[in-house]
Amino acid sequence: MPQSFATTSAFEILGPVMVGPSSSHTAGALRCAQVAASLLEERIASVRFTLWNSFAHTYQGHGTDRALVAGVLGLSTDDERIRDAFALAHERGLSFDFVIGGDDQSLHPNTVDIELTDTQGCIAQVRGESLGGGKVRISRINGVRVSISGSYDTLFVAHRDAPGALAALTAALSAEKVNIAYCRTYRTERDGAAYTVFEMDEPPGPGALAAIRQLEPVSSATIIEIPGRAAAPGVTCDELFDNGDELLRVCREGGLTIGAVMAVREGNLIGEERMIERMQRVLAVMRAETEAPLANPRRSLGGLIGGEGKLVADGASKLAPVLMGSVQTDAIARAMAVLEQSASMGVIVAAPTAGSAGVVPGCVLALAGATGADDGTIMDALFCAAAVGLNLTTLACVAGAEGGCQAEVGSAAAMAAAALVQMLGGSPETALDAASLALGNLLGLVCDPVGGLVEVPCQNRNAIGVACAFSAAQLALSGVKSLVPFDEMAATMLAVGHALPSSLRETARGGMAVAPSARAACARCAACR
Repeated sequence: MPQSFATTSAFEILGPVMVGPSSSHTAGALRCAQVAASLLEERIASVRFTLWNSFAHTYQGHGTDRALVAGVLGLSTDDERIRDAFALAHERGLSFDFVIGGDDQSLHPNTVDIELTDTQGCIAQVRGESLGGGKVRISRINGVRVSISGSYDTLFVAHRDAPGALAALTAALSAEKVNIAYCRTYRTERDGAAYTVFEMDEPPGPGALAAIRQLEPVSSATIIEIPGRAAAPGVTCDELFDNGDELLRVCREGGLTIGAVMAVREGNLIGEERMIERMQRVLAVMRAETEAPLANPRRSLGGLIGGEGKLVADGASKLAPVLMGSVQTDAIARAMAVLEQSASMGVIVAAPTAGSAGVVPGCVLALAGATGADDGTIMDALFCAAAVGLNLTTLACVAGAEGGCQAEVGSAAAMAAAALVQMLGGSPETALDAASLALGNLLGLVCDPVGGLVEVPCQNRNAIGVACAFSAAQLALSGVKSLVPFDEMAATMLAVGHALPSSLRETARGGMAVAPSARAACARCAACR
């Protein structure tokens, strides 16, 4: 089932909480490997990763290689041991190697084929796709095409193509009162190997799983858990919206802000208590990621950045009054600090991606400091940002490999602009106008990471994203409207992103990445040596 408004949590937009530097190339890659490893019951002895498209070109600079190994080892996205994954693998007796598959336009830009062998000699083959923001899809298992995104609890059964096999499987689930939402059966040939994927409203208990494994045609049965998925199969409530226009309608009918609508929706999805706990954690990590590097600067993995946020903060007394102003200066320093934290493989919140993670917290926390906003107001603003990000994630894209930097920093600027408007008392309509203005002002921004690292120009583009968000918010609050409404602007951004050549979509084969000075810096870079 594709990602939808009914199944996507706010914390898939403001999240995952992860080790940097890239949500798609680090967190998403790790999650693909986690799913692949779950298909084998015994300890994994060896694994081969075949990397395609953007993964193939930038896997070392993004830490994709370490993240993939970490996923097989069972590490989570926020485990700082990801940086030491190779050493951990050697300690645990896991052998691994990487194969460059190259470019294949028929595949998703971030695709990896994973072949694992366990200690009993059993083999599993999985194709994973990283969709941006840490979200993943499994598109092939053991040579059979599937489409598993984790919207539902998923059971994968390998069995012989035999009469009555499917009936026996469904009967076993029915006996345990498991409700099947979707069921698809794939077979390699008549009377040959077959695979059935069940998507269910709740996971089968151990009794159902044991009963299925004992069926004569069945060779294996595995629960596939997609990390980061929403904790419920979906939500139906008055606060559900399908696009920006629907969001505004819900706001008008309920007399609610965008953030309030998103919070009510999230409470229905995962429960109010869990919602509050998760947003409190997001806020705590955002505070740490925006403050720690300003006090103690850290060099990045590649050595291309480190300390720039502190330079901006230190120069504020002289420059802020005549250039950006104190609040925007604070926001930019914070945003740059987040990229420093991410690029040194520290813990951050993807918002909506790691490469654009500084914009939203930089803007929201700087304005909160200037206005004295309490945590409730800040969290409401973050829910507002998440609502805008949900629209962009579902109707357009937020991955640089698919839509360029406009999809990452552009989306983050739109999210932040709406949050700023809400914090300053603007209407939901004004907030979406600001989001549309921000998208339009960064339309066509390319993704050209030097050396494939989320360092340059990513850190400076987060600063520009902050400036864009502040400008868009002030324009909208002053009564300047966007000629193109938000939903149309999202579609426009997607179309522009698809029109960009692959060299300008996170492959490090165009733009600044191929400038002579950038190439010279790459020769001195520490990340890939």
